[in-house]
Amino acid sequence: MPPLPATPPCCDATVSVDNRVKEYRFRLYVAGDAPNSVLARTHLNALCRAKFAGAFEIEVVNVLREQKRALADRVRLTPTLIKLAPGPVKRIVGTLADPYQVLRALGL
Repeated sequence: MPPLPATPPCCDATVSVDNRVKEYRFRLYVAGDAPNSVLARTHLNALCRAKFAGAFEIEVVNVLREQKRALADRVRLTPTLIKLAPGPVKRIVGTLADPYQVLRALGL
């Protein structure tokens, strides 16, 4: 099977490379274009491209626009990353600068 194309940069939407079922699903809560939020998006995108070779989906939620959703998911700090699949669900807060720490914290 040929490798899947690289994903486009993250934005306030779900990012995936095709319509196939994704093996890894993440939700990243950010505060607009705040510096730490931009860093988290950049680091997560780089990590997923390197580690999961296109078999991933990233949903970015801007808490400045969707406060109720953030509260419903118990997000109190940004940036917050939630690993939705594969289970169990795990979360980590921060810029995601250290890929080894991120993978370990998420049980990957």
